[in-house]
Amino acid sequence: MKTYRIATIPGDGIGKEVIPAGQQVMEVLAKACGTFAFEFENFGWDGDYYRKHGVMMPADGLDALRNKDAILFGSAGDPHIPDHITLWGLRLKICQGFDQYANVRPTRILPGIDAPLKRCTPQDLDWVIVRENSEGEYSGVGGRVHQGHPIEAATDVSIMTRAGVERILRYAFKLAQSRPRKLLTVVTKSNAQRHAMVMWDEIALQISKEFPDVKWDKELVDAATARMVNRPASLDTLVATNLHADILSDLAAALAGSLGIAPTGNIDPERRYPSMFEPIHGSAFDIMGKGLANPVGTFWSVVMLLEHIGEPAAAQRLMAVIESVTANPALHTGDLGGKALTVDVTQAVCKALA
Repeated sequence: MKTYRIATIPGDGIGKEVIPAGQQVMEVLAKACGTFAFEFENFGWDGDYYRKHGVMMPADGLDALRNKDAILFGSAGDPHIPDHITLWGLRLKICQGFDQYANVRPTRILPGIDAPLKRCTPQDLDWVIVRENSEGEYSGVGGRVHQGHPIEAATDVSIMTRAGVERILRYAFKLAQSRPRKLLTVVTKSNAQRHAMVMWDEIALQISKEFPDVKWDKELVDAATARMVNRPASLDTLVATNLHADILSDLAAALAGSLGIAPTGNIDPERRYPSMFEPIHGSAFDIMGKGLANPVGTFWSVVMLLEHIGEPAAAQRLMAVIESVTANPALHTGDLGGKALTVDVTQAVCKALA
């Protein structure tokens, strides 16, 4: 029997509630399938760790994760610690340290969920957003000078490399090619960002020639937001820069009903390092410890994890159960307009799996 080594990093806020729920579901699923098992190791890297040690994770933290098959991550964010410290000190340190350059965010309207787009059917909104996850606007290049003085200046430099742009666009074209519609929208802003984004456009045209069966178009990021609302059926797979896709994917999740149901995978397509899977909802400290968090985003992230490690049948089984649970309004958490608790949704999923 194959045993997969999984690192769990709950992080902060409701991450401490949804990640244990995700582990519980994975254990029940493995037992129900009977062909594989999970070996979990938990890492308590969070705001409390920072307050004690002055860092979000130890200097050798990546080495502790390196031999894992995958990472299940909760959230990074503490109201008493500046956000750039929690993000760069934990989540981005793992993403960049393991060169997880493809951030993949599927979005669709799950059964039973009342999405804001009233004229939109579930078939109209079935997207995957591919986010460049290693450079661009989140390269971390920049600085501040003359702090506190009238002449203070600050820079954040967006860095795009030909290698980085080629690999994310090639990944997106391959993903679009694997989906039934074979349709890709390349999101850009080359009318205003006339250097790096013009290069992005040029490379998109170059890579497209490798995929003659993929129909593709180009959309400015501001127009893409309107298209997502007004013409959702015209989209299927989207690819965008680090910042643009970060924003577009939150809009996509909201249009599908809630950020609480949305998953993501931080993927190293070459499989040199473990990939990391997480819900996109953040730490949500306002509902922390109340049992109100929606664990569906974590469960769907587990589906992506299972697909990545090579267990597609188990992934399909879990996704079918998730859809059967969301189809029941009595199992909707507060973000979906219901009154169910985290434990109610988790128990329902576990019962259906078993």
